[in-house]
Amino acid sequence: MPEENLFNRTFNSFLHAHYGWYIVAIGAVMQLTTNFVSQAFAVLVVVIRDNFGWSLTAIVLAYSLRSVIGAVLAPAAGVLGDRYGARKVMFIGGGFFVGGLLLLSTITAIWQLFFYYSIVLGIAQALFRVNIPTTVAAWFKTKLGVAVGIQQSAGGMGASILAPGLAILLTQTDWKTAFIIIGIGGGAIVFGLLAFFYSEPSDRGKFPYGEGEDGKTPTASLSAEITKIRSKVFLKRARTTRAFWFLPLIHHLGCVGHAIIIVHGVFYATTRGVSLEAATLIISIYSFTSVVSRLVVPILADHLGAKGVMALFYLLQGASALMLFWTQEPWHFFMFAAVFGIGFGGEMSAFLVINRQYYGMGPVRAVFGVQSMGAGLGWLWGGYWEA
Repeated sequence: MPEENLFNRTFNSFLHAHYGWYIVAIGAVMQLTTNFVSQAFAVLVVVIRDNFGWSLTAIVLAYSLRSVIGAVLAPAAGVLGDRYGARKVMFIGGGFFVGGLLLLSTITAIWQLFFYYSIVLGIAQALFRVNIPTTVAAWFKTKLGVAVGIQQSAGGMGASILAPGLAILLTQTDWKTAFIIIGIGGGAIVFGLLAFFYSEPSDRGKFPYGEGEDGKTPTASLSAEITKIRSKVFLKRARTTRAFWFLPLIHHLGCVGHAIIIVHGVFYATTRGVSLEAATLIISIYSFTSVVSRLVVPILADHLGAKGVMALFYLLQGASALMLFWTQEPWHFFMFAAVFGIGFGGEMSAFLVINRQYYGMGPVRAVFGVQSMGAGLGWLWGGYWEA
């Protein structure tokens, strides 16, 4: 049967694929799982406010503090990943992730929300957000854009999956039980996948994808002491480059730009006469189009050069905001959202590619952590700007 032969070929290709592609799949699932604390926050606001009656300002402040902690700790998360291995660091992050969610099921006072959500889960966010994508990149010498694009686009679908999933769970059980289920279930996924998530190809006796096809034997993993020395020397050298200082600033400004739209866009549409129901479709539209550009842009950056491709999508993100001067009808806002989403997804998805083009196969987790700090603080600043 042709269908059976196709299935067999596909299954055999999967079984014999380079291990880097398994790392991509594992990284995408872990990112989707650990992003729960941010991408389902809109549902958490309703749950917390309905059960405790706390002010919306206080709840949003807890979210902002978690973002600040995740951003400020991002460079340290990268340094730890470079020196001790991303896998070990993420095992620690998994403990914070599970502990934070389980502790959330016990909250009775506002200070507990700030401690469990903002601090404990903020630490987990920093450890995962830096070390997942950089580990994916470490497994690829060629096809880096494809690998990064798949991982970034899958992570971008979190809001469309996690928020509805949490809402359904809350209709079937109480909020305390829901957090316990999410904590245990999420922990099982994270720790189960980490057993197969290797920090470097050499940890599994492999070459990065696209290297070692000439019959050479992979080198053994570096000793812990040599790894620490290598990462220190590399970071010291990286700090002497302009890219080390300018890329975090670029990432920061890009995130300021799209945070203003994401935080204030729906409200602005309602002030122009668009119904709330129609205005919320703006989120769905830009989320969908951003998934497409998250996939495509790293591939283009890998083939055409990251600087020019990133500049184009930064320009597209900024130019889309000009459309708001003429938007009146709902369909105007929908067109804006489609264009904005393409620029938004493309603006932030190629940093791993441009790091490779600047720094080669070096240990760039600390470098990416500094860039992530710039991005996180940009989200915070942009969110507080008035539309």
